[in-house]
Amino acid sequence: MGCWDLVAMVTDCTLPELPRPRVRAARLPGCPRVMDSPNSQPLNFPTTSRAHLRPLGVSIDDSLFTETKNTQKRKLSQKRKTLLSGSFSIGGHLSPWPRYISDQTILHNRKPCSDDYRKRAGSLQQPLGTTKPRYLEQLENYLRKELLLLDLSTDSAQELRLQPYREIFEFFIEDFKTYKPLLSSIKNAYEVMLAHQREKIRALEPLKAKLITVNENCNERILAMRAEERDEISMLKKEKMNLLKLIDKKNEEKISLQTEVTKLRKNLAEEYLHYLSERDARKILIADLNELRYQREDMSLAQSPGVWGEDPVKLTVALKMARQDLTRTQMELNTMKANFGDVVPRRDFEMQEKTLKELQEQLESLRDDYEEVRKEHEMLLQLHMSTLKERDQFYSELQEIQRTSTPRPDWSKCEDMVAGGRDRWHMLAEGKNSDQLVDVLLEEIGEGLLREKDFFPGLGYGESIPPFLRFDGIVENKKPTKKEVVKLLKDAWKERITEEQKEKFPDFFFSFLERHFGPGDAMAWAYTIFEYIKLFHTNEVMSQFYAVLMGKRKESVYIKQKQTIAQLLKEMTNVDSQNEGLLTMEQLSTVLKSTFPLKKDERIQELMEAGGWHPSSSNADLLDYRLLFMEDEEGQSVPFVQKLWEQYVVEKDEYLNELKQELGLELNEEVTLPKVREALMNIDPNLDKQTLNHYLRQAFQLPMTEMPEEDEEREEGIVTQLQTALEQLQMSDIRRMGPREQEPAS
Repeated sequence: MGCWDLVAMVTDCTLPELPRPRVRAARLPGCPRVMDSPNSQPLNFPTTSRAHLRPLGVSIDDSLFTETKNTQKRKLSQKRKTLLSGSFSIGGHLSPWPRYISDQTILHNRKPCSDDYRKRAGSLQQPLGTTKPRYLEQLENYLRKELLLLDLSTDSAQELRLQPYREIFEFFIEDFKTYKPLLSSIKNAYEVMLAHQREKIRALEPLKAKLITVNENCNERILAMRAEERDEISMLKKEKMNLLKLIDKKNEEKISLQTEVTKLRKNLAEEYLHYLSERDARKILIADLNELRYQREDMSLAQSPGVWGEDPVKLTVALKMARQDLTRTQMELNTMKANFGDVVPRRDFEMQEKTLKELQEQLESLRDDYEEVRKEHEMLLQLHMSTLKERDQFYSELQEIQRTSTPRPDWSKCEDMVAGGRDRWHMLAEGKNSDQLVDVLLEEIGEGLLREKDFFPGLGYGESIPPFLRFDGIVENKKPTKKEVVKLLKDAWKERITEEQKEKFPDFFFSFLERHFGPGDAMAWAYTIFEYIKLFHTNEVMSQFYAVLMGKRKESVYIKQKQTIAQLLKEMTNVDSQNEGLLTMEQLSTVLKSTFPLKKDERIQELMEAGGWHPSSSNADLLDYRLLFMEDEEGQSVPFVQKLWEQYVVEKDEYLNELKQELGLELNEEVTLPKVREALMNIDPNLDKQTLNHYLRQAFQLPMTEMPEEDEEREEGIVTQLQTALEQLQMSDIRRMGPREQEPAS
């Protein structure tokens, strides 16, 4: 069977018949060259039975696998012999179907099974019906039978379903010797791809399980948060109901007090009318009594005129005058009644006034209580709304974390990758977060790569290249240890501090190397040290030296920090009168507060904790203060000195943020020198003139000779961008000199 017969059988296309020798000798278009020589050996591909399929993630011994493979080959060969016992046509050859369909078709130089070829082949096909070859029918029957025998209820149903097709393809390859290499390579490629996909699926199984675990944990946290929110909401509702009941109670008391006041006023009016009527009745009674007395006197005078021995005319005149006085008195009395009829006694008035004041005070207190309760209610409502917003925000953040979170790395895998093994890795990883561990791991990897290099390529003589690295050619890697580099940098700092004629730091660094190693090796040491300090970010000495060397930080920052540490050690030594190296916790706190008077109590507490203090410590506990300033062989400080540096960086950032807020400008806006001067004096009134001018020179990058005096006209002409000024101040050594007026120091 030729190439076209094979393609026709596989693709179910009707192809013309060609002589067998021509097909083997010529290279058909679109088909690879196949040599039908007996020396061409097919690629053997192992076949597996459905009873011996290997599930994913299970390893099998090689000897057992080889024995199983040989057994499968023998069974497959027996199946093939049984299957092929009746699959040949007359004469011992394979059935030529569908070759015998048409003997008049001519093979053109076209690609088999193309659209054009199908059109031509379709027009030449005979309408006669054809039957399938017996071999094809037996293959299909065998495939159908094997598929029916499968147990598709297991997890590896797809693997089992693929096995009959493998066997059919093996039969097909074994029967077509000419194309056996090509078909075997095709089968091998597919098997390799399937094995690759299995490995990928096996690798994704743990990730799926981990994802399910993370999802369950997040769901539990969400349920817990919801339960807490429900409890909090129920508590707030209860508190709200209690407050509403209190308000109702106060309103009822107010209404009852108003009712009582109305009743008291009514009783007062009734009493007033009662006393008024009593007074009128008394006056009428007195008038009647006087009238009766006058009548009795008149009667007595008329009956015995000589008893008194008075003149009747005189008595009549006296009576007339008395009556006139009575009339005048009565008129005055009526006038008094008219003018003072509504007047109450002062005692009653004072009593009522006192009662009224008490009621008004109670009313005012009730109003104040009501206003306070109302404000508290509004605050609770606002707090409730903010709580709801925070809950929604936290829920959104939780959703975002669930969507973007990645599993935590297993840092224990790095134990075998780091020189020194588990103990050294535990020492390096102690107290560090993931970001810091990544830096440590990169430094370890970079150190190994640096030690593998024997030479460095020169960077050339460009202007962007630092002066101490300007070289063209190959530079030797000196391969020093980390301790040697740290010791060399410390020696450089000591020489720099004692230097009288200050030159630029990069030039000083190269001169230092020339003095120590000679002009011939200075460039090699410069490249080697530069690569080391650029790599080790976590080492304090290297990172600070690199920042100063590259111009990212002024050297005065390092020098001032060392002076501060030396001053603090000196203060502690002065307090230690016995020179035993021991201080109590109370003495340590006193020294810190006297050395750093502007630090807040919280930061003093942080320094105390970094020095070894903890809440259970007493003031009498002793501390070896010399241990607070120790360094290891690689220049790493203890946590106390590291905390001092961290607080210095934080305080500098806070100082610059206050300056930015005082200026009230955006970072891309320009700022003048007088505005910066005024803002600095506002946020730090204790700045002296020399320090202030130094800060301004650093911010505007002005030489000392070009620095204008205050209130000069050319001050307004000195401008720079606010971001540039803040960056320059960030590089410099700036710190607060005194507290702000509204914020006294602790």
